[in-house]
Amino acid sequence: MYLWIKAFHIVFVASWFAGLFYLPRIFVNLAMVPADSHAERERLLLMARKLQRFAHMLSGVAILLGLWLWLGFGTGRFAGSHWLHAKIALVVVAIGYQHYCGRLLRDFEVMANRRGHRWYRVFNEVSVLVFAAVVVLAVVKPF
Repeated sequence: MYLWIKAFHIVFVASWFAGLFYLPRIFVNLAMVPADSHAERERLLLMARKLQRFAHMLSGVAILLGLWLWLGFGTGRFAGSHWLHAKIALVVVAIGYQHYCGRLLRDFEVMANRRGHRWYRVFNEVSVLVFAAVVVLAVVKPF
């Protein structure tokens, strides 16, 4: 049973992060939409809302499966499991990133965005770095 839970945890984490990779990319496009292009703006907002909801659902399942692995199977409950503490800290960072994306989406919805497309291009890379660090911690367990 452990390997099934672990496999589905990995699938849902990867799917969650796929949403976190793409949502800021939609923000890049929204930041570039001309003010008079209402149809394009509304289409991108609709895509962003749906992706935000879907990523939120995926994150919930990924976190529940991770808790099941940790509490139900004792994953990381041994000497030298500091990698797990670091991974949990990065999960908290990812959750904060996702909530911040929600705030940015609300700013776009009320026409209160104050950032340019270049800022969103850099912001988009944060989720990639967090994901890479989580994978390294989970696979390599460096400490």
